[in-house]
Amino acid sequence: MSLATSDVNYTDLLVQALTRYPGREAFVDGDRRLSYAQSAARISQFMQLFHARGLRPGATLAILTVNVPEAWMAQMAACLLGAAFTGLHPLGSVDDHLHICDELAVDMLVVHPAYLERGLALGQRAASVRHILALGPNSDAEDLLALADPFPVRRLERRACGREDVHWIAYTGGTTGRSKGVEIPDRALVQQVQTVTTSLGLPENPRFLAVAPISHAGVLPIVPTLFRGGTVVFQRGFDPAKWLACVEAERINWSFIVPTMLYSLLDHGRPEDHDLSSLETIMYGSSPMSAARLAEAHEAMGPVFLQAYGQSECVSFATTLRKDEHDPLGNPQLLRSCGRPVLGMRVEVLGEDGRPVAPGEVGEICVRGPGIMKGYHHRPEETAQALKDGWLHSGDLATVDEDGFVYIVDRKKEMIITGGFNVYSREIEDVIAELPEISAVAVIGVPDDRWGEAVKAVVVARPGERVDPDRLIELVRARKGAHQAPKTVDVVDRMPLTAVGKIDKKALRGRFWADQERMVH
Repeated sequence: MSLATSDVNYTDLLVQALTRYPGREAFVDGDRRLSYAQSAARISQFMQLFHARGLRPGATLAILTVNVPEAWMAQMAACLLGAAFTGLHPLGSVDDHLHICDELAVDMLVVHPAYLERGLALGQRAASVRHILALGPNSDAEDLLALADPFPVRRLERRACGREDVHWIAYTGGTTGRSKGVEIPDRALVQQVQTVTTSLGLPENPRFLAVAPISHAGVLPIVPTLFRGGTVVFQRGFDPAKWLACVEAERINWSFIVPTMLYSLLDHGRPEDHDLSSLETIMYGSSPMSAARLAEAHEAMGPVFLQAYGQSECVSFATTLRKDEHDPLGNPQLLRSCGRPVLGMRVEVLGEDGRPVAPGEVGEICVRGPGIMKGYHHRPEETAQALKDGWLHSGDLATVDEDGFVYIVDRKKEMIITGGFNVYSREIEDVIAELPEISAVAVIGVPDDRWGEAVKAVVVARPGERVDPDRLIELVRARKGAHQAPKTVDVVDRMPLTAVGKIDKKALRGRFWADQERMVH
């Protein structure tokens, strides 16, 4: 490995990003506008305060917050001190948060006043938490902002660290079991910045709208945006009308959303009523996107969509479907693909024998390169299984075509076996989503005395529309065969979502498998 590669770490990129353009606008939070110089100064004050309170290399800072600039600054201050940070998702429970704090021996908790009651309850139950600092004035906890004010402003400096030093411990969604702490090392975050700037259609002068939680994957576009001298505009929660209005008012040119957000934009936001001419790139990911709804969005909002496929264990992303590869008229099949490997990462679809499958055959997406995790925190056996033979085994089943485009068909643990046939939910969901009355769909396996598992479709109708279950079943039967046709269809008002906005299939299956154990494939 060359010195040039090994000597540049994430703190180098962070310091460069914050100090190159001191007079430019870095962050917008409602009526507040902060320059790069103001942001760097605030981080230096947070660093001094955290150090004075005992935050040291190897320790972990936890944060429970809405999207505000100071939340990101606290995360970066921990990183520059040599500590790690972890996010407590606002939609998680106190028990979820307690599990994380206890497992990581979290010493310091930074909480937005909106979640202070929960933070205080957590502080009483988590034995390791000694400091609770609030992001603003309140009557019950120390105000981080006021405590930091007296510290002098100091120049930010890089911190020497190793490629395997862990900066971030990101907890998985826990949709198939207890949430696991993914240790994200320095090399993975360096690769992530390189991926976003080289492979993900970043505008030349970016104005990024941050709406996904920045305590989790929503944080990933921030450093690349700042590295280009751009501006990050924060919204504290997703509302389709407010998102569209903000794009128009702030001349946003890129954003990251999950599929359920896009469906909401189409169903409730009315993109056609807003000036979206500034938009260059809408990056989507986190869960599979309906090809039919993506084509609809392409028509409504223009050729701005780009898919980034990855997971907590591969924070740099693994593949991307570029904007020019989204071609609903010329090549609609590609809308079902998650694309091809990003620069610097190797991706293969491997069979059970560990060899690449032939085009069209189903295997598991496996990834290797600097952007993958170091391992699961305190879970050596699961780490060894996930990183077997030097590959990150994603748990996603997929096919690959002759041109190298990858098509996800299902999660390995969610594949349905019915009457001895393997059924992949994504293939059925894509067919059902073509019906104009369908807003969202999830296909699951439910217990069945005859078939072992029976295919069930759970759907949400678009506003003002009615779903005909018989028509839906016949469509799938005609397109995919009788064994893949749903035996039953449930029409619901809304889908249960995980904390990061994915449709929660574990919750959907829960009431059907409550008294039985589902075989994990």
